[in-house]
Amino acid sequence: MLRLNKAHYPVTTLGYGKRIGVWFQGCSIHCKDCVSMDTWEPNGGADIAVPALMDWCKAKAAAGGVDGVTFSGGEPFDQPQALNAVLDGLLRWKKRARLSLDLLCYSGYPLKILQARHAGLLRKLDALIPEPYAEHLPEGGLWRGSANQPLITLSPLGAQRYADKDGMAASKRMQLAVEEGKVWMIGIPGREDMARLEALCAARGLDFNQVSWRR
Repeated sequence: MLRLNKAHYPVTTLGYGKRIGVWFQGCSIHCKDCVSMDTWEPNGGADIAVPALMDWCKAKAAAGGVDGVTFSGGEPFDQPQALNAVLDGLLRWKKRARLSLDLLCYSGYPLKILQARHAGLLRKLDALIPEPYAEHLPEGGLWRGSANQPLITLSPLGAQRYADKDGMAASKRMQLAVEEGKVWMIGIPGREDMARLEALCAARGLDFNQVSWRR
């Protein structure tokens, strides 16, 4: 069983190509200025069985194709058993369907901690973006929030798709999705982007009464 904040397809701002995004619910790290504070509470979100999540992923891929899956949160490694079950399910599906599907995971834990505690999980990933978000450091490169967060490749497919992206400082891109009466912003915003968006909307008569980047 996985405690899920949300899943979305397609995601085009958190990794290579057209992706499935899976956001875990619950985070013990609580980085200052996190833009996803709605994912912190471990009792938020909803439980979903891993087979049900797999069925959803397969249906989305069948409808529109998929290049990869991105795990974020929340903190995926705070649910290591659930993450392991999802990775195993995706790897079986990838093998049976002969998919060129890369698995990318975000984590706020330092790389050394992940290597010491979760080496088996890392072997099942193609790429990893670790380390806590640091608001006092410069912005990070493509798909990252701050400069201390590397993009680490963990497989030949990961190297093929991500090895040349580590130093790339591309313009930040965000997706907008409306689901169940909520507006979701998907991606890694630039510094002050959310404040600018809020001010721009307010000037047009649209107020944000509940946002994920403030508690």
